[in-house]
Amino acid sequence: MIDFKLVELKDKELIEPSLMRWGNQDCNLSFVNLCSWQFMTDSRWAMVEGCLVFRFTLDEENVVYTMPVGEGDRKAAVESLKEQSGREGHTLRIHGVFPWLEEWFNKEYPGEFEYGLDRDYFDYIYLRQDLAELKGKYLQAKRNHVNKFKRTYAYRYEPLTPALIPHCLELEEKWCEEHGCDEAESLEHERKALNFALRHFEELDLFGGTIWVDGEIVAFTYGAPINQDTFGSHIEKADSRVDGAYAIINQEFAKHLPERFKYVNREEDLGIPGLRKAKLSYHPVILLEKGYAEWRKK
Repeated sequence: MIDFKLVELKDKELIEPSLMRWGNQDCNLSFVNLCSWQFMTDSRWAMVEGCLVFRFTLDEENVVYTMPVGEGDRKAAVESLKEQSGREGHTLRIHGVFPWLEEWFNKEYPGEFEYGLDRDYFDYIYLRQDLAELKGKYLQAKRNHVNKFKRTYAYRYEPLTPALIPHCLELEEKWCEEHGCDEAESLEHERKALNFALRHFEELDLFGGTIWVDGEIVAFTYGAPINQDTFGSHIEKADSRVDGAYAIINQEFAKHLPERFKYVNREEDLGIPGLRKAKLSYHPVILLEKGYAEWRKK
C-alpha cells in the first residue's frame, strides 16, 4: 500500500520545489491551496514510482488522485494507484487530466478509462501585464472603472505584511456578515482556508497587497507562485460598499507583482454565473481545461 502523508506546513520545502520545477499551471497544485484546504479535502501526498501524487478524500466514497507528475515512471505510478484503489474498494479516479494527458491515457490504456471535462473547474489565466495596464478596447470598461475609483477616492496601496493581517481579518469578518458565510458552506470553507493562510503568512511565503481609503482597509489579496512564471491569486476580498474596490486591488496587485511572473492564475469560477461573467470580462489568455480519467474495471 502507498503511504500517503498529510500535507503539512513542514512539507513545503519537500513539495513546492518539485511543483515549481515541473511547470504545472494548475491552481490546485499550489502548495498554499494544498495546505490551506487540507481540512476539507484531507490532502495527502506520496512519491509513487518517482512521481509526486496527491490524494483527496472528498467524502467517504469519493477518493481522487492527481495526475502523477515528475520525472518518474508515470505508467507504473498509475498501475500502483489502480492497485491501491482496488484494495480500498473504490474506483480509480484521477483529476488534473489535461487534454494532452487524455491522449497519453488513450495510448497507454486504450479503452480502459472514461474521460470528462468539468467547465466549472477550468482555471482562468491572464497576462500579468494585461491586468496591470488594462490597455486595449476589450478592457476599456475595466479601465473606466479603475479611473472612476481614482477620481473618487484618495487611496493608497500597501504590500500585505504580517502587521496588516488583523485589518484583513476585520474586513473579512465584515464581508462575511454581509454575505452570510455562516449560512453558506462554501463561504464558510473559504473563510477557514483564508484564516489558516493568513495565520501562517510567513511560513507559506505569501505575497499580497492592500488598498486603503481614509485610513480604512477596503480590499486585500494574496497568493503565491505556482511555477516559475505563473503566480496564483488565491484570495481577493473587498468592501462591496466601495465601488471599484475589487477593480483597483486587481490592477494594483498585478502592477506590484514581480515582473518575472508572465501569468496570473485567478482560479476557477465554480459554476457561479456572476463569478464566471466577472472572470471572463478580464479576457483570460488561457482557459486551462482540466478533467478527470476514471478507470473502467475489467
